[in-house]
Amino acid sequence: MTPPERRLWNALKTRPGGFKFRRQHEHGPYYLDFFCFEASLAVEVDGFGHDLGSNPRRDERRDAWLASRGIVTVRVMATDVRDNLEGVAAYVVQECRRRVSARFPPLDSEARWQAEPDGGVF
Repeated sequence: MTPPERRLWNALKTRPGGFKFRRQHEHGPYYLDFFCFEASLAVEVDGFGHDLGSNPRRDERRDAWLASRGIVTVRVMATDVRDNLEGVAAYVVQECRRRVSARFPPLDSEARWQAEPDGGVF
């Protein structure tokens, strides 16, 4: 792990927002810097090297491959991890919450458990 990845891991391993993260998680042919299974969210820490040569195209292919399997990738800059760790961690938690709430929307406030006349529940 790079120094920015270690720094972010120190924040994510405390389960911010109640979300569990894995580091260096293998998924298919790729290793994800961090992965939250509950939110199907990959977090990648990008340094300046991600902008060089064919790296942007490689990252696009990788993100598309993950997306085809229901995993969204959020990318954060290594400098942001260095300069604003709390903000980056808050952003990651916000994205996890957004993903989980989109998959499991809250029940309508009118919805109630009620027994049907035949004893079943609807």
